Amino acid sequence: MEFKDYYQTLGVSRDATAEEIKKAFRRLARKYHPDVSKETDAEKKMKEVNEANAVLSDPEKRAAYDQLGQGRGFQPGSDFQPPPGWDAGFEFRGQGFNGAQTADFSEFFAELFGKQMGAGARQGHHRMRGEDHHAKIMLDLEDTYHGTTRSLTLRMPKLDSQGHTVLAEHTLNVRIPKGVHAGQVIRLAGQGGPGHAGEAAGDLFLEVHFKPHSRYRIENKDIYATLPVAPWEAALGATVKIPVPDGLIEVRVPENSQSGRKLRLKGRGIPAAIPGDLYLVLEVVLPPATTPKEREFYQTMAQELAFNPRQNLGV
Repeated sequence: MEFKDYYQTLGVSRDATAEEIKKAFRRLARKYHPDVSKETDAEKKMKEVNEANAVLSDPEKRAAYDQLGQGRGFQPGSDFQPPPGWDAGFEFRGQGFNGAQTADFSEFFAELFGKQMGAGARQGHHRMRGEDHHAKIMLDLEDTYHGTTRSLTLRMPKLDSQGHTVLAEHTLNVRIPKGVHAGQVIRLAGQGGPGHAGEAAGDLFLEVHFKPHSRYRIENKDIYATLPVAPWEAALGATVKIPVPDGLIEVRVPENSQSGRKLRLKGRGIPAAIPGDLYLVLEVVLPPATTPKEREFYQTMAQELAFNPRQNLGV
């Protein structure tokens, strides 16, 4: 997927006002509109201009796009993948980017702005009721095992009096229930947009995601982790102590185990009415052979065991 520099496409600076973006779009639309343009590839260029305007003319999309590229030095056309949680912490009206039109736009636009950010937000069937807001939040894996209260700072993009996009921050104390899982939505009643003419405020919907973890990988409600074992533990079997998200446990390693073997700990994954499982993937770790005594030990093993790990390859 190629990175798109929307500011370059419209020919405006990164601190351009909303009015400057509007003028640039109109100028380019007159130049490249297929019905009147004699420019080469006018239709393609018009699609690029429409896409750039769809992002930069929308304060919410523009703020998220600016955050994505801030300090990363992405170049137009360079290979690009959005980092995990790139849009976390932004509070959007409605359901965020849900409903963004992607059919005529690039893969880059569809990846960033064409996905629903969750379900559950009402569509304003009460006209005077406050608008529902939506945000993605990133939690630690350990939060779901114990439940906790987190202080979360959300940023709401808006235009200032000069037409620049600014971020208004506010902080909430949010109770995170035990067993919350990725994709689950936490509803905060009355924390969305203000109501009109005495009507109730809208709600704020927080879509849960987990931060990347140095030890664990999450798949739905299952958790995966690597369990390093010594060669003798794998060969002879052993009981080892290991840390897991909810404490310290003992695990039995079966004898004659190999790297890649999975040990399933039923019900030790994400806690829920039907909890997930914890899978430990064995990794046999060899001791170093740096001293004369260590090298002598390995040479003795080579002679006495006569083991050929490539026997199944026919050599």
